[in-house]
Amino acid sequence: MAQRRVEAVERALTLLEAFSQERREFSLTELANASGFYKSTILRLMASLEHFGYVTRDERGIYRVGPAVSRLAPLAGDGPQLENLVRPILESLRDASEETASFYVRDGDHRICRLRENGRLEVRHHLEEGVRLPLGRGAAGRVLNYEIPRGQVAVSSGERQAGLSAAAIGIYNGEGELMGALALSGPSERFNLAAKDRHIPLLAQYAPRLERQWPRALRAS
Repeated sequence: MAQRRVEAVERALTLLEAFSQERREFSLTELANASGFYKSTILRLMASLEHFGYVTRDERGIYRVGPAVSRLAPLAGDGPQLENLVRPILESLRDASEETASFYVRDGDHRICRLRENGRLEVRHHLEEGVRLPLGRGAAGRVLNYEIPRGQVAVSSGERQAGLSAAAIGIYNGEGELMGALALSGPSERFNLAAKDRHIPLLAQYAPRLERQWPRALRAS
């Protein structure tokens, strides 16, 4: 049976997904440019979202994420616990490598970037948390597809996108279950020169540290 989908709901969610850490507010025109929706459509959808507290609109007509999102966030399973565990590792990897550090989990035939810290260099691989990517391509995808033995670092260059390279290693819990993939990524021209001597050793160093801290009951998905 085909899945029943509601177009208005999907459009409202599309508008919510336009917001990010890097872009916390939008005007009506900016939302129209970001979504491709008519302004009249956006006004109706945002009015409903505002009524239930998912967005707010100030006197200038600027939209921001509303308090209802914060209220629901703690209900999302192990989200806060996972972030408290993984975020410091990503920050350390980002600072040590200067490249983008991320943590992926598997979702069917895709991988999802659950957490990330974008690199500090001006030219970098920019990732959004929550983005879905193909499972079979890229270093993290191959790790999550069980193509890489535990403890080994996968390296990719241009597999998913030309000019982009990555290295990733699996994170396992105490029962030997694959919880996710810890990854570094950046522009190939710079990343590949440092992969062997810098990025691969960093991942091999931080993965066991994260695994030792992993709570028995915590799930990554």
